Amino acid sequence: MSDMLIRDIPEPLKREIEQAARKGGQSLSGKAIDLLRKGIVAEREAKPEPAVSAWDAIRSAFAAENAIGDEFAKMMDEIEADRKRDFGRPIEDFE
Repeated sequence: MSDMLIRDIPEPLKREIEQAARKGGQSLSGKAIDLLRKGIVAEREAKPEPAVSAWDAIRSAFAAENAIGDEFAKMMDEIEADRKRDFGRPIEDFE
């Protein structure tokens, strides 16, 4: 095991950790390690999944059904090309 020095811990936070350690029958170091471990796990679990584009979502749905072929890829490429051309186009007045 190795050591780690954490500087400038606010006094109220240190007191909270000390109280939690005493309450749980742990050493200050043991409780700090426990809290760090729990924080790492919580942070890892809270990370959102990478965003999936609509194209990728539709493609994966078709792939699950073994329905992907050249025709599907061509249609999706055309849809994507139309979508990209649509950027910057003035909005039509429907009144």
